[in-house]
Amino acid sequence: MQHGSSVEELAKQLRKELNRYSEQEKLPSSRELVERFRVSPVTVSRALAQLAAEGLVVTRPGAGAFKAAARSAAPAGDTSWQEVALSAEGAAEGVPRTVDASGVLVTLAAPPPGVIEFNGGYLHEVLQPGAALSAALARAGRRPGAWARPPVDGLPELREWFARGIGGAVTDAEVLITSGGQSALVTALRALAPPGAPVLVESPTYPGMLAIARAAGLRPVPVPVDRDGVRPDLLEQAFRASGARVFVCQPLFQNPTGAVLAPDRRPDVLRIARAAGAFVVEDDFVRRLAHEDAGPLPRPLAADDTDGVVVHVSSLTKATSPSLRIGALAARGPVLERLRAIQVVDHLFVPRPLQEATLELVGSPAWPRHLRTVAAELRRRRDLMAAAVTERLPELALPHIPAGGYHLWARLPDGTDERQLVTAALRAGVAVAPGRPYFAAEPPAPYLRFGFVAVASTAEISEGVRRLATAWDERKPDRPAPV
Repeated sequence: MQHGSSVEELAKQLRKELNRYSEQEKLPSSRELVERFRVSPVTVSRALAQLAAEGLVVTRPGAGAFKAAARSAAPAGDTSWQEVALSAEGAAEGVPRTVDASGVLVTLAAPPPGVIEFNGGYLHEVLQPGAALSAALARAGRRPGAWARPPVDGLPELREWFARGIGGAVTDAEVLITSGGQSALVTALRALAPPGAPVLVESPTYPGMLAIARAAGLRPVPVPVDRDGVRPDLLEQAFRASGARVFVCQPLFQNPTGAVLAPDRRPDVLRIARAAGAFVVEDDFVRRLAHEDAGPLPRPLAADDTDGVVVHVSSLTKATSPSLRIGALAARGPVLERLRAIQVVDHLFVPRPLQEATLELVGSPAWPRHLRTVAAELRRRRDLMAAAVTERLPELALPHIPAGGYHLWARLPDGTDERQLVTAALRAGVAVAPGRPYFAAEPPAPYLRFGFVAVASTAEISEGVRRLATAWDERKPDRPAPV
């Protein structure tokens, strides 16, 4: 084993060797493992800790590590009663609650080794501001009271920072700090819609939003989106037909289409919602992932709202790291108190060290540098992926090349089995996301979504598209031999 071997590699080797040991037998000392595998003491310590967490070894201070005794299997019980209990949920409202996390897990699960990740939704480590995050966390730990209980609404300075990002339309007193954007969306829907109620969503839309709605016992009602965002005429029809009091949208670089709500549609959306007595939940999730050529961005819808129609959601997670779970909810009027109450009941508060570290990060010179670097890199990756898809997969249509976000949305030829293609792609060594989970009802056509931020380099993008083209060719029916 080479000197730079990882913790995972050492743990894998030790797992194999455990077969030679009897239960409770002592493993070689840490010093022996360091010398034998030519790794650092820290690597040995972490590998043993990993095996201990898996229940394979037991560490005893001062004595060493020992092979753990085999666990006795617990007697199997009868859990069939749960099927009845769980299926009865929502019966009173007539809307059985379904909890399906598959659409969210697609972006969270690590692909198998050797598979290029086109279905990820977070910046690869090479794009994350790792050094700046570590430095911010270290500085935050030295702040007076860093581990004290924070205000339930969040640190005032952080709330003020998010308020400025909405264009000064709200004050820091109208902002709540949340554990990321997903948590904020859950709070918003719980506050605005009772179980069994309809909720309007864009079509297509983020699968995590559909999962949130269905888990809360709500009925997602789709409203079609084109390259200029949601269609106001269909939004008005949907409010009238469904009686919904909530519309969830992503006006900027919509997921998955990348659409930006057109300037002439923005006042219509607010007017239609206000006339329906409804709230607009604005998920402003990738404002900080605009590409280098994006130009001036439109203000959030919340910046043009004077009547408290918009509940604004934003997050720092997409632009930094999946582990920086920091977001914000902004609202004005009586709804703010309900949002605050649900936030407190569900989460109490967001850990103070994480809030302090966020303040250190966004207040440092490294923050604007990071955003500029990512903007340039995203443009480069987007252009490379779009060109590669156009060249190698001309049958796939790219209706819109976005100037922000982290993925492309491709329409497949009519009749294409997208699940079959996704499976073939995985066999070829590239993971892509099928379009079906992005639709609340039957999709109008087959689609694929593939992202360019979860890979380490542009070389992986070129190779991933090549593999996808191979999968596309393999799934085609055999052509008749020439006569």
